[in-house]
Amino acid sequence: MKKYEAIYQDLLNMIETHKIKAGELLPSEFYLRDYYKASRDTVRKALLMLSQNGYIQKSQGKGSIVLDITRFNFPVSGLISFKELADTMPGEVETIVNCCECIEPDEEMKKLLLLESSSTKVWYIERVRKINGEAVIFDTDILNADIVPHMDKAIAQNSLYEYIENDMQLKIGYAKKEVTCQSISVKDRQLLDLKNYDMVVNIASFVFLEDTTLFQYTISRHRPDKFRFSDFARRTHV
Repeated sequence: MKKYEAIYQDLLNMIETHKIKAGELLPSEFYLRDYYKASRDTVRKALLMLSQNGYIQKSQGKGSIVLDITRFNFPVSGLISFKELADTMPGEVETIVNCCECIEPDEEMKKLLLLESSSTKVWYIERVRKINGEAVIFDTDILNADIVPHMDKAIAQNSLYEYIENDMQLKIGYAKKEVTCQSISVKDRQLLDLKNYDMVVNIASFVFLEDTTLFQYTISRHRPDKFRFSDFARRTHV
């Protein structure tokens, strides 16, 4: 193991065992160089690894701030509602409906939902998800109002999928998803508790009914330190 990797592992162990707690500063680079008897470049490589892996945030004039490493498992490949996911999370979970309106779709919305009729409207819904008091997810949903003719804030606050499947008796089949890292937007800054992050994990989903009808497009923006995005893969043998 290289020297900077050993320093990284030692500092990581102190963070994970809470010897250095979230919100506290790591010792200064000068202290770390002396403590580990390492060069400036070696210490900086170790700190860079901690930063890239989401354990610290470098703040000019302050130093390296230890971030909250509590992360919730978010299954990328599954098709699960936030309410279902929230039932598996420890702590307090809250959904705030910022907007729920039936609107005339713009050209981009028409393309996303493959809308052909000029009379078709869409439901436009914005929801902020809070976990233990922190706003860490911002969801935007666009639904074909011909397929889902009724919607209100109470339904949106509870669960879209529960309403669609249980009340409307529609069968949701599958989704196509794209996961990217993106710079924060003005609305992200307004609605999310971003701390010092300047990026979010963006999950765009096209959701289809069992009969292959596209009815929903969703953008879900996540603060990166709070979630571990997981999948399960099996090798097929021929």
